[in-house]
Amino acid sequence: MTLPLTLGDTFKQAKYRTTGNGPRDVNVLLQSLQHVDGDTPSEMYGRGEIIEKFERKLAEMLGKESAVFFPSGTMAQQIALRIWSDRKDSKAVAYHPLCHLEIHEQDGLKELHHLEPVLLGTQDRLITLDDVKKMPANVACLLLELPQREIGGELPEYTELEQISAYCREQGIALHLDGARLFEILPYYGKQASEVCGLFDSVYVSFYKGIGGIAGAMLLGDADLAEQSKVWKRRHGGDLISLYPYILSSEYYMDLRLPKMERYYEQAKQLAALYNTCSGMRTRPEIPVSNMFHLHLNIPMSVAESVIAEVQEESGIALAAYLKETSETTCATEIAIGDCYEDVPQEQLKAAIKLLNERLNS
Repeated sequence: MTLPLTLGDTFKQAKYRTTGNGPRDVNVLLQSLQHVDGDTPSEMYGRGEIIEKFERKLAEMLGKESAVFFPSGTMAQQIALRIWSDRKDSKAVAYHPLCHLEIHEQDGLKELHHLEPVLLGTQDRLITLDDVKKMPANVACLLLELPQREIGGELPEYTELEQISAYCREQGIALHLDGARLFEILPYYGKQASEVCGLFDSVYVSFYKGIGGIAGAMLLGDADLAEQSKVWKRRHGGDLISLYPYILSSEYYMDLRLPKMERYYEQAKQLAALYNTCSGMRTRPEIPVSNMFHLHLNIPMSVAESVIAEVQEESGIALAAYLKETSETTCATEIAIGDCYEDVPQEQLKAAIKLLNERLNS
């Protein structure tokens, strides 16, 4: 007896993908090394031209004094908050209830650094200036995630962001940016990266989200923060003898994809509009503010998985790789536009979404 194909199977086997930059296989590394001289010296323990050149490049691009490359954003952000906590002599740090540090890191911030998070606002909305003004007086650092991934990639208006920044500086509160998707939000704000980062005292950026590198992150701030972060990186075991596969792929794909962020953003709005014409489906945000959004379906996850798998197999269009249950009768998935969307035939895509709508409502 042949088992029906799963949602993940049909996503992988479909000819066209609406989301992402393609399979995460070894070709991601091989492509980034095509024009690299094999005799180029490796960096060692954070020293060497490969890593230092890339750090200088990001510091200049983001308008910060110094930058330090990390193997992961989890490590970089915990260290950033620890440094601000030590500077301010307070264990209290503040962030959104659905912040990555709170829900995806096994309480690393609390267990490793003994910091005491203050959760601002509620899970279903962004942090506001009013929330910030109500923070306890002992908060050393406020972390803002732009965009707020777990609620669909929403963003505050830029004027409110400026007001939050000004308030924190008046109160002597460090402001840290979780900018894992920093480059993806710039088309919506109509700003340069240095303008957005200028509102923050420290910044983290990722090189494997929309940029699509293997892994890696950069932590940026003043020179003292950089030097302290290097010490903490060694303590965390992140100061590997060599990180050049991460660094070379990060720089290659950053240079390749930063010029495409405007296009990804426009395509995300286009795809979201198609889904929002369907009954029982909605996107959050309704009009995306970056290249990513969440698609919500008013149908039990088990039913939705089966229907989407059928549509993907029949149409050859990959719409969703997975679903997450949001209640007994609803589910959702995350969509992030990358290189793949450019190759999707629009008439086939519209037909696939129409078929999905018909099947889900039959």
